[in-house]
Amino acid sequence: MVAVRRATAPLLLAGALLLTGCSDDAPAAVPSPSPVVTTAASSPSSPSSSAAPPSSSSSPSPTPVAAGKVVVLDPGHNGGNGSHPAEINRPVPAGRGQTKPCNTTGTATNAGYPEHAFTFDVAQRVGKALADKGIRVVYTRQDDTGVGPCVDRRAAIGNEAAADAVVSIHADGSEAAGANGFHVAYSSPPLNAAQGEPSTRLARTLRDTMRTDGFSPANYIGTNGLSARTDLAGLNLSTRPAALVECGNMRNAAEAARMTSAAGRQQFATAIAAAIEAYLAA
Repeated sequence: MVAVRRATAPLLLAGALLLTGCSDDAPAAVPSPSPVVTTAASSPSSPSSSAAPPSSSSSPSPTPVAAGKVVVLDPGHNGGNGSHPAEINRPVPAGRGQTKPCNTTGTATNAGYPEHAFTFDVAQRVGKALADKGIRVVYTRQDDTGVGPCVDRRAAIGNEAAADAVVSIHADGSEAAGANGFHVAYSSPPLNAAQGEPSTRLARTLRDTMRTDGFSPANYIGTNGLSARTDLAGLNLSTRPAALVECGNMRNAAEAARMTSAAGRQQFATAIAAAIEAYLAA
């Protein structure tokens, strides 16, 4: 989740980091793991296969419009952040002359289901759907037990991959009465060409697709599901088209129930994957 409760700094108790509001809070001081790349699995023919080869008159299957594109998926936070306060509290560059803590723990539902687990699961589902379409998928973290990477490093992974789209996946933790709904953040005013029309188009496509798929825009932040931000390191430091999706408010009972269920997470993933495909095909 990005800092709806940004005034709340990470809290320490008995050497552990307490849950804080979600944010693209800065990446940790630990060495970050190499990004994980996923592509569509190939199915080589077995030499002993008895299937007849296609006739010479057969037309080849059309190449998907988005095949060959590169997408970086950034699941917010990480499962080991809470036990490494010194590393994730270290300040790192956040763009626009700002610094931020390397990362945070993220938020959780009232029942304790953590944002980092939600974002990792949804990102894996999105990545599988994209890889099945021939899209090259790069993840900013490879598991849900590590620390970081820091937010500046997450941005760098997208830049180094020359990503056609970077999508950061989060969930919010607003405790405002009745707060619910998703919103999509983008960097504004833009700091480079990629943060201009390409990023705003990516944000609009994510917003429109999620709304079409039955998700309601947030009623407590942004306008019509879009939120222009100057304070998110992952967006500020990106030189590729990038947007951050706050899938909903984990403190809202109905949205928490959807996020906690596998079927609900698949709904989020289906909408996000469809939006990315539509953006790449445009």
